[in-house]
Amino acid sequence: MTATEPATAGTAQTETGTEVETASGAGTAPGTATGSAPGAPAGPVRPVEALLLVDLQSAFVAGGEAVPDAARVLDRSRALLARARAAGALVVHLQNDGAPGTVDEPQTPGWRLHLPVASGPRETVVRKTGDDGFDGTPLGALLADAGVEALTLCGVLSEMCVSATARTALARDFRVVLPHDAHATYDVPAAPGIGESVPAALAARAAEWALGDDVEIVARAAEVTFTAARPGSGTGSRAGSRTER
Repeated sequence: MTATEPATAGTAQTETGTEVETASGAGTAPGTATGSAPGAPAGPVRPVEALLLVDLQSAFVAGGEAVPDAARVLDRSRALLARARAAGALVVHLQNDGAPGTVDEPQTPGWRLHLPVASGPRETVVRKTGDDGFDGTPLGALLADAGVEALTLCGVLSEMCVSATARTALARDFRVVLPHDAHATYDVPAAPGIGESVPAALAARAAEWALGDDVEIVARAAEVTFTAARPGSGTGSRAGSRTER
């Protein structure tokens, strides 16, 4: 994933930014659904066995070219990562290898993962060259070997790598949980004769809605709970209908 039209430096937030959305329910106890989305059903979110952190690379979440909601996404991603590790869930850091000259070209500062990777059999890095984290990578085999049936995603960009990876996971019969406050993208620039610019938050919302009826959209990353996968238990248990909380 390489963003060719990033937000301006004046709108970006960095890891040290203080504008974290305190009203978004980050302090809500995990698994507690509050029904903040229109038409949201009550009830806890069923646990998942894997966390995919999508392209949380310095080019996209730190510095002047970070996505506008970088501070929030990093905050939520750190919390998800801590809970996944504590539960013994599988953790996969997806890392995009951009083309030469792009902000995420391998071995450049922007290409590096922004969150530390813990060594061990339950946490790994999967490098990719396209939007879909499954395409040409060992991700599918990793999930299958770990016995993962349900997973959650966080990261960037909402309409590109997050969406593409979520779509393939759904197509492979994984149950997919997508926390609304744990993914982000850039503003969509205005296009003459087509339309005005679209704020990043609206673009991210449209991207998650476009995933269709099988994805489980939850309002807050704090609602997502984890459990350890059981190797050999099989892969995939698709949700039967759209669920929003």
